[in-house]
Amino acid sequence: MDEKPLLKDQPNRWVLLVFLAVSLYACFLLVEPFLQPIILAILIGMLTIPLHERLVAKLNGRHNIASLLSVLLLTLLLLIPATMVLAAILKQGITYSLMVKDWATGENVHELFQQPWMLDLKAWLGRVLPAEALDPEKIRSQALAAASAAGKQFAGVSTAMLGSVTAFVVDFGLVLFVLFFVLRDHNKLFEFIRHALPLSRSQEDALLQEVVEVSKSALLGSFLTAITQGFVGGFGFFLAGIPALFWGSMMAVSSLIPVVGTALVWVPAAIYLFLSGETGWGIFMLVWGVVVIGSVDNFLRPLFMQGSSMGTVVVFFSLLGGLHVFGLAGLIYGPIIFSIALVFFRLYEAEFSEFLKSQDNN
Repeated sequence: MDEKPLLKDQPNRWVLLVFLAVSLYACFLLVEPFLQPIILAILIGMLTIPLHERLVAKLNGRHNIASLLSVLLLTLLLLIPATMVLAAILKQGITYSLMVKDWATGENVHELFQQPWMLDLKAWLGRVLPAEALDPEKIRSQALAAASAAGKQFAGVSTAMLGSVTAFVVDFGLVLFVLFFVLRDHNKLFEFIRHALPLSRSQEDALLQEVVEVSKSALLGSFLTAITQGFVGGFGFFLAGIPALFWGSMMAVSSLIPVVGTALVWVPAAIYLFLSGETGWGIFMLVWGVVVIGSVDNFLRPLFMQGSSMGTVVVFFSLLGGLHVFGLAGLIYGPIIFSIALVFFRLYEAEFSEFLKSQDNN
């Protein structure tokens, strides 16, 4: 006996799908304010499921206790060190802005402009720039204004952090809450997704595997590379006598920016060393930035992203477009969106292979 078509000539099923779509959209509107913590919890859960499974095995299958211990362990490993490092960064940033202010207040600017190489540079720049742009007093006043603004900014960040503690606690609590259930029920979650998707098992496997691999690669490729570059850059700053914790952290953040990346930090640092008369350390910082810090990015990021099937150009535009559309979260969302599109394109090629071949032969 022939089976009835799934949707053709069955209006009730179309009505059901319409109501399903409307209700899902309404649910999306309800959870949209909490979407970032939910997605972050899911991504962290996907990374930590293998470790969680080992803990479950050691606890003889006690999933609730294992999930609770996993969440507590992640809290201790992430929240406490991050809070301590952030406090130290803000403190060092305020201290450094005061140092710049003291430097600009004294006679350092006038002494700098009396250096022979600076006189030659000033004479060369005088051909293309107006005289007031090279006035030491104007440069000193600009440095003082920048240092004061930076100090106020860091103080404002500290105040804002204290004022937004409630929002942070709520978001972090949501991440932990969702993470607990992701770890405990991840097998049920994957089975539900497989059951709900109107695809064959092989197609579902291809889609889920690609999303998981790209999610892991995006997290590891972006954030572990950023942390490594921040650490390596901070060590170079420490050797050159520049506040290492603050500028290393700024380098970690700048490494998330495509194209320019860490050069936003180490190039001005090298210029600062040259202007301060530390020519040797300025050369060191240039070499350190190009050879050491650049090598970290060129080696680690492709290493982490090799788990995905996306090419270099696709990865680049997924990161750049994701950053433009979603902000820093786009460094994760962008590759995932591109990977899903590529998987569906491959499924389309496989499903319509005969038709595509016939079209090619015509």
